[in-house]
Amino acid sequence: MSKESAQAALGKFADKKAKNKSPAERDISYEIPVLRSEAFARALSEAKLQVVGSGGLRSLFERATASVPLYQFKENWPYLQTMLRLVGAYERGQYKQVSNDDLMWIVAALNYLVDPFDLIPDTTPLFGFVDDAIVVGFVADKTRQALDDFIIWETQRRASRSPFASSSWPTAAESIAWNSTPS
Repeated sequence: MSKESAQAALGKFADKKAKNKSPAERDISYEIPVLRSEAFARALSEAKLQVVGSGGLRSLFERATASVPLYQFKENWPYLQTMLRLVGAYERGQYKQVSNDDLMWIVAALNYLVDPFDLIPDTTPLFGFVDDAIVVGFVADKTRQALDDFIIWETQRRASRSPFASSSWPTAAESIAWNSTPS
């Protein structure tokens, strides 16, 4: 699929989705100045191409994991980490249960995060990552259900790979029954 046809398909998809939303939902992002910036528009455009087109998610994942400053993201830190793990699992083909729309928003947030020349350049002392944190917070709120679903999937996957998940281990009820049996 060419970049032009991917952009055209996404434009039609976005138009249909926008028509189904209430005016308040369509305009919510315009209340936050950073989401009106040219830098965010660029990050969103790149995300659309990365999700629908020919990827680049591995490179984005590597750049984002190398450049994330913990102290700037406080309450959204767990969700930012989840975004990174979701994109990594998606890129490896392990997790595909995320909608293109949610994945596009998550990738846009990561694109914005790795762009050193966004609305407030990342090299600006004290304020360089404030705009990045606002974008991450907005996207975390917008994709919260997808991120929560991914966390559940990860937890279930880890539990199923645990040595304690083996059928050779007794269940808690079997252990209690076995321990309470008179000798």
